[in-house]
Amino acid sequence: MKSKDPDVWELAVCPIGGCVTVDVFFELSPLWFQMRIKNPTSLFYMPFTSIMSALKMPLVRMLAPLLRVNQCLRDACDAYGMENPSRVGYCREFIDCGRGDPKKEPIQEWGKWKNNINASGCFSKDSTFDYGIYKQAVNITRKSSIITRYIYSLFWGFQQISTLAGNQVPSDFVWEVLFTMAVTGLGLLLFALLIGNMQNFLQSLGRRRLEMQLRRRDVEHWMSHRRLPIKLRRQVRQSERFNWAATQGVKEEMVLQNLPEDLQRDIRRHLFKFLENVRIFSLMEEPILDAIRERLRQKIYIEGSNILTAGLPVEKMVFIVRGQMESTGEDRSIIPLSEGDVCGEELLRWCLENSSVSKDGQKIKITGNRLLANRTVKCLSNVEAFSLCAADLEEVTNLFARFLRNSRVQGAIRYESPYWRALAATRIQVAWRYRKKRLNRVTTSNLCPR
Repeated sequence: MKSKDPDVWELAVCPIGGCVTVDVFFELSPLWFQMRIKNPTSLFYMPFTSIMSALKMPLVRMLAPLLRVNQCLRDACDAYGMENPSRVGYCREFIDCGRGDPKKEPIQEWGKWKNNINASGCFSKDSTFDYGIYKQAVNITRKSSIITRYIYSLFWGFQQISTLAGNQVPSDFVWEVLFTMAVTGLGLLLFALLIGNMQNFLQSLGRRRLEMQLRRRDVEHWMSHRRLPIKLRRQVRQSERFNWAATQGVKEEMVLQNLPEDLQRDIRRHLFKFLENVRIFSLMEEPILDAIRERLRQKIYIEGSNILTAGLPVEKMVFIVRGQMESTGEDRSIIPLSEGDVCGEELLRWCLENSSVSKDGQKIKITGNRLLANRTVKCLSNVEAFSLCAADLEEVTNLFARFLRNSRVQGAIRYESPYWRALAATRIQVAWRYRKKRLNRVTTSNLCPR
């Protein structure tokens, strides 16, 4: 139908667009529901869920007032038919789109219906027709701009979801009451999800802290049960605190075991880049380094801990990642160790030589098949390191013995090792003293008269 007035008749009474709106609503709903179910505990999906819900409200909000205006016009048509019994139901031809054409209808009938007070009142919020929650939207039906109508409906959707439709009083129309109940229920559901997700989010933030507290409690119970002295308890607590600060309660080995082998190798190459900075290993090929990286284990030492003790077996090589150590020899010589340094490297030399006694016989002592340390390595601060035990090191040397016996690798081991440095210094001192004695003897013999 066409008229010079705004297309109020077409906008108000054409239900085809409303049907499309409902179809779009039900098409979008499964997608929204699926996205919400996939991560129901994710706090960051809640804004998206609320927006999706609010975006669907305008679709219903745009349809429902049109249907109510249509019902108002039908009631006005019935009242017009009662006043004009000969034209009962004829005005319905002017209501719905496509059913009437003013050019083919009597102009007199069209004019009477267009100027009907009851019909014109259907487009005003002051109408006697009870629009209920759609009262404010009646004037929007007269707007020809779809953008204006949608934005207003979008605002209404956000308002109702945030207030749980608490400011709406529906009429006695059944579908309107059900729609108001649905809006209230949807708002309550989103609010409950928001509260639950916030609780889960806060719990996830404090989960590690809770695990730490539970572990500390278990350790305290264990120390109390074993009646450990106060000094040992203090050291245990310090070790637990530093261990937790270094690892955050995550067991790296368990994480890596669940990953593919090639990914494990790449991750270990990234984590153990410090091996390439150690001259002993800078000359080694990647297969050997990969074998060593695979066997490295993270270790945490507190201040005052002894890594190696002179006279005791050397059980491991230790690669310092963070912290300070000092190595004290039998001759009281002190060598500082820090990030990137290695202690216990004589174990590698011993595994390569696979001999029962060293060439020197003084600095490295063998008891059966055990290598005894000739130096004491002590932590000056809390130390984070990686260790390679003797069994794993022996396995690597057996696999790559031919390459590790290379003269360049042997030279690097001797150059970097505090033991071999101390041995070289001792030999130089012995040679110098011997030479000095010989010179003194020659000088004395020349001065003595014959």
